[in-house]
Amino acid sequence: MKQFNDENFLLETSVAQDLYHNHAAKMPIIDYHCHLIPEMVANDHKFKSITELWLGGDHYKWRAMRTNGVDERFCTGKDTSDWEKFEKWAETITYCFRNPLYHWSHLELKTAFGITKQLSPKTAREIFDECNEKLKQPEFSARGLMRHYNVECVCTTDDPVDDLRYHKQTRESGFEVKMIPAWRPDKAMNIEKPEFPQYVEQLSNVSGVSISNFKEMVDALQKRHDFFHENGCRLSDHGIEEFYDEEYTDSQIETIFSKAMSGQQLSEFEIRQYKNCFLTVMAEMDADADWTQQFHYGAIRDNNTAMYEKLGPDTGFDSIGEFNTARAMSRFLNKLNMKGKLTRTILYTLNPCANEVIATMLGNFQGGEPGKIQFGSGWWFNDQLDGMTRQMNALSVLGLLSRFVGMLTDSRSFLSYPRHEYFRRLLCNILGNDVEKGLLPNDQEILSRMVEDISYNNARRYFKFY
Repeated sequence: MKQFNDENFLLETSVAQDLYHNHAAKMPIIDYHCHLIPEMVANDHKFKSITELWLGGDHYKWRAMRTNGVDERFCTGKDTSDWEKFEKWAETITYCFRNPLYHWSHLELKTAFGITKQLSPKTAREIFDECNEKLKQPEFSARGLMRHYNVECVCTTDDPVDDLRYHKQTRESGFEVKMIPAWRPDKAMNIEKPEFPQYVEQLSNVSGVSISNFKEMVDALQKRHDFFHENGCRLSDHGIEEFYDEEYTDSQIETIFSKAMSGQQLSEFEIRQYKNCFLTVMAEMDADADWTQQFHYGAIRDNNTAMYEKLGPDTGFDSIGEFNTARAMSRFLNKLNMKGKLTRTILYTLNPCANEVIATMLGNFQGGEPGKIQFGSGWWFNDQLDGMTRQMNALSVLGLLSRFVGMLTDSRSFLSYPRHEYFRRLLCNILGNDVEKGLLPNDQEILSRMVEDISYNNARRYFKFY
């Protein structure tokens, strides 16, 4: 029987162990999509307790606690102490066997604090106190943790109206880890939201462009896009429920924009027309700037409201909906490609049923540079063993796994970097098992290069950060 979470965790063969320990483990981390709070990096935030660091904004842990019957005040409440929240998490984690939280949490305890005990109600107080004592040391600050995990670069997620002051402050401080902004213009895309007119006003104030129509809003966004570029941004990101292919004219978009700004109700078709136009304009802007664009699609958000009443029959999660989304995706990418405006692109899906669709779709638009169109790693609830395995298997069969740009944290936690280790161990195990079965030759030169490339080198070459 193997020991839980030992040095060969997830590594089932000698080939896998060699690939991980001698190749993957040594590679720096390029975390090209995260939700770190830039101010915490700029000011080298000191954490008051393991509860703040571990539970302060971790919706994964909150969901598990709620599922375990824990009252909300122990998740996000203000009237409970750090110890009370931690105690409830320690009670919950013993029910998390086979949930990735169990692996992540114990990897974090081990790699950050050197704690190899299993967290439980019996060990909770001891672990709580030991972590808090270590957090008093300078090397456990926000920057210290980034150094500890050999992080070379992080890309935060930033709205076009952000002044990027904390990115500038960090850069000017001489901090050796690059913190680069990433452009996330979702608020300008979500025209159906009641707050859309207020956001446009804010964009106008920040950009100095008077906005009375869609063309002027694009001009304002272009100014902000240029500002982001000047501050090192080379990457955009869009969170969308699905892709759109509704045809539109310039005059129709101007009418839709005018209706939204005056508070008039838009039809579903008008919303989709606008979003198709908006994403096209943003993609062309990225291509002109030689940025990489990311599309995270399939997330149905705000589910504990009246959202379900708004959903039509096509939510993108049944077979017909996925077919429609794939067709729209294809038309969107083809439109850009035909214009010569298809830049480097990463596609992520929450629906693993779409894995083969995306992995196949990549091949329709490749060319010009290695791995130009990427299938992003298992995202959100798929960034666990099964989800990542399925994503890599689909990419391997239908594309080139060797050109994959690898893992990201997609997290706001400074303790989430072991997810890169988790991914690298899984990658090495997949390759090692194939060698063991005779499905791959035991060619150490090719295998080690492949592992190092996916862990780090491909991302270093793909993104224009350097």
